[in-house]
Amino acid sequence: MTGPATVGPYAWHPHLGAWIVLAAVGIGIVAGHRRQVARWARAGEHRTSGAGATPPPAPWTRRQKAALAGAWLAAAVALTWPLADLAAHWSVTALVVQRLLLVLAVPPLALLGLPYGVLAALTRPAAVDTILNRCRQPAVAVAVFTATTIGVMTVPAVAAQSTSATARGAFDAVVLGAGIVLWVPVVGRVPGVLRLRPVGRFGYLAFQAVVPAFLAFIYIFARHPIYPTLAHSHPAIGLAPLNDQQLAGFVSKLGMLVTLLAVAAWILRTGLHADELGADEPLVWADVERQFERADRRRARAGPEWGGPPAGPGGDDGGDEGDGASSRGG
Repeated sequence: MTGPATVGPYAWHPHLGAWIVLAAVGIGIVAGHRRQVARWARAGEHRTSGAGATPPPAPWTRRQKAALAGAWLAAAVALTWPLADLAAHWSVTALVVQRLLLVLAVPPLALLGLPYGVLAALTRPAAVDTILNRCRQPAVAVAVFTATTIGVMTVPAVAAQSTSATARGAFDAVVLGAGIVLWVPVVGRVPGVLRLRPVGRFGYLAFQAVVPAFLAFIYIFARHPIYPTLAHSHPAIGLAPLNDQQLAGFVSKLGMLVTLLAVAAWILRTGLHADELGADEPLVWADVERQFERADRRRARAGPEWGGPPAGPGGDDGGDEGDGASSRGG
């Protein structure tokens, strides 16, 4: 395998695997939304009248499409040439920038931009729903996010991602998952997972901006390079390995602090204004449907004395993927 000593830091690498995944995700989201709309339209005469009417999938607005496009672009920058190569073999700063994109840019933009019906379908599996519902609690989210972001930056983890493309992809997925955990209590679009009040979101983001970033101080004040596999920074960015590591510490600290505090301040300002107007977090059909699904799972686990899981609110065992959309997805 050709290593960093035999090729330049900016040698072209196609990253076919990353591009295939990105293309599949983009096509899958668009196709899933269109399929849900088409399914509802075909059965429109049976769903638009009567007491059992099912609402149509929520419209996919231009703003949401722009947010999703931003998430896709940020993921492409993080996972392909040249940043992915620099992060894998050359520079701690490049690795920190890549991880910040996967935590601070891709997850919130994706959660804001996904079509609501697709988001409901992706979060419907019991395991996914259980994890997200538990991680909406600030203490759990802080613990999971901190442990994950520190764990993937330990010396063995960085060495593994530097020498194995499989390990690199796995760590990227774990970091992306940690980013989703970070933003779920804030964004509030996941069915059945209500977000915090404005003051709560402000405090939560302020805490998240401070606690996980203590690793940055280790980078800044360490007297020798921590990662032997990333000791090639001078040809890449013109800095010695120790200086590159110190720069990574400042980038990590300021990136987390500035981004999360800026979002927290915006949430507090707009949220308090909404409270003054008497606005409240809307409870929509998808939230109710998700609670019914959780009740069905609890009854199924309780045993046959419950008589088996009851039918879902739409008359079947969970409803179609496109059902449950409402104004909350808009």
